[in-house]
Amino acid sequence: MIHTLLFDLDDTLLWDKKSISESLLATCNEAFRQVGVESTELMEAVRTVAPTLYEKQSFYPLTTALGINPFEGLWGTFDDIHDVRLREMGANIRMYQFEVWTEALKNVGIEDFSLARELSKHFIDYRETLPYVYEETFEVLTKMNIPYQLALVTNGAPSLQLKKLHMTKALIPHFDRIVISGAFGVGKPDTSIFSYALEQLGADANQTVMIGDNLHTDIIGGIRAGLKTIWLNRDHEEADTGIVPDAEISTLRELEETLGKLNGFE
Repeated sequence: MIHTLLFDLDDTLLWDKKSISESLLATCNEAFRQVGVESTELMEAVRTVAPTLYEKQSFYPLTTALGINPFEGLWGTFDDIHDVRLREMGANIRMYQFEVWTEALKNVGIEDFSLARELSKHFIDYRETLPYVYEETFEVLTKMNIPYQLALVTNGAPSLQLKKLHMTKALIPHFDRIVISGAFGVGKPDTSIFSYALEQLGADANQTVMIGDNLHTDIIGGIRAGLKTIWLNRDHEEADTGIVPDAEISTLRELEETLGKLNGFE
């Protein structure tokens, strides 16, 4: 019988992609108002430039280990003090943010350092005020709280993931444990973070399910750790990776029925 559910955070419970898109649009609209650049063109430039510059940063290996994406890098402070690797990232992140907006503006024919600096600050301000939660998230977590113990296992820097949670405080009481890769030291899909979560919960792997949107972190990591896995495939993507979850759902509202099937109840 399944007793424990591990949930991913970003794009599983929180609609992080929408938060990023809306924040980018609002910021690029600021540029349009000031210099007339087309918002959609500047947005596309940022989406192209950010990953390329991210890979050139000295802290990039840390971001792959902990699972911090380029667009989180665009608004996080990374002022975590307990890990020298995050301290290095925090010391250099403002330059990365400035460079992304500088290069994106250049890509659309504008060279304006002052505007780039202003836009980098606008993006942070917008992202900090535009959290989106999927409409079914609280409904489903409330249901799941009764029969199961719940934990959150999320990749990222503690400073940033905790900021997201404080922006959506109603999520926090649903979880018995919150495990953040940056605090633990390594992220999904490394099996050790799953083992640590189970140890904290006093749970057995064969009675635990990992629920997440990412085949390459949540699902393969859960499989390797001996957990059952449920892939939340909201966009109906083709699973052509060879990674095979125990079940696939397109909305969290399908979770209750799916868990019943995994438990042997039809």
